[in-house]
Parts: sequence; structure tokens; C-alpha cells
Amino acid sequence: MNQEKIGKFIAKVRKEKNMTQQELAKKLNITDRAISNYVRIM
Repeated sequence: MNQEKIGKFIAKVRKEKNMTQQELAKKLNITDRAISNYVRIM
């Protein structure tokens, strides 16, 4: 997968689960900024 596809996939699944970027980051034990970086690439 390229970075654009990964970003879109993360955003899609996160929204389907009604999660914020902060909630997802906490579950993955990473920063919300890391999530934001992936999604911003899209």
C-alpha cells in the first residue's frame, strides 16, 4: 500500500468506528500527531 491509500484507509475505518484521531492514537499507543501525519498525506 502506498501512503495515500494507508491514510484513506485509516480515516475511513476510524470514522466508521466513530473514533477521534486522539482515541485511535491512544488505542495504538502512539501520538495523535502520528495519526494526523498519515491522514494529512491523503
